[in-house]
Amino acid sequence: MAGYDIVHVAIAPPEILEASLVKEVAAILNKDLYGTRLLLAGKIPRIGAHYQTTQAAESVANRLKALGIVAIVCNDSELRQSSPVGFRAHTLKLEVAESTFWDKSGEARRLQAENVFLILKGRMQTYTDKEVTTTKMKFSLPATILTGGIPIWRKVKEKNSDASFQTENFVRLYNRMSPEPSVEIFESDFDYSFLGEKIAPSSFTNLNTIIAELRNTFPQAIFDDKLSGFFGADASFTTQRDDIEVSCKLIYLCHKVVSNFSPSA
Repeated sequence: MAGYDIVHVAIAPPEILEASLVKEVAAILNKDLYGTRLLLAGKIPRIGAHYQTTQAAESVANRLKALGIVAIVCNDSELRQSSPVGFRAHTLKLEVAESTFWDKSGEARRLQAENVFLILKGRMQTYTDKEVTTTKMKFSLPATILTGGIPIWRKVKEKNSDASFQTENFVRLYNRMSPEPSVEIFESDFDYSFLGEKIAPSSFTNLNTIIAELRNTFPQAIFDDKLSGFFGADASFTTQRDDIEVSCKLIYLCHKVVSNFSPSA
């Protein structure tokens, strides 16, 4: 049907998971207890239910909020919409209450402390599937027969698929107005030379140093590192890019709900 859009209710796991809470949430979502416990466990916000209208989703979200649950309502089209290419910083300069970032082309972006709402640290896994051509020597029976039994070998080209995974750590800075990051930094694609004496041989260590500096520069910003490692109930969580993008948006929206921020306020 034209214009139809699924509406999700996403839930941020509570700090304390009690059996009574699991039972109440299961009744609201019309789910079994085991599935509800998995939904509420861990640290990462998850989509808990789907509805055909915003009104139905908001009604359920309000009932969950009455239990002390952080619940958000979001359309599938917005949640899974491909994010535009963000400002990918290559270096930066830290100053008092602000920071200036430059990308590889030399374009600059300045962020002031009062405009940075969230600093999000995470890890994603990218998958590449390359076609590799190899040359092998293969025994040719027909040619061997024609030569009267002299073994004949021929070169044969074979095409194979070479799959590889690469883990990339990143940090993203968000303002209060958009679930798309204002600036993003990737561990393997950043010039750390500005750190001077603080620079370390490890890019991972350098990224953590930058994060610490950003937190000092933007002390009012929320810091969230739930996506930097997955344990317990989150151990099976995939770190591929598409899932990370959805999780980044859900984390942003959850923090926005908790902070009671209103763009019109």
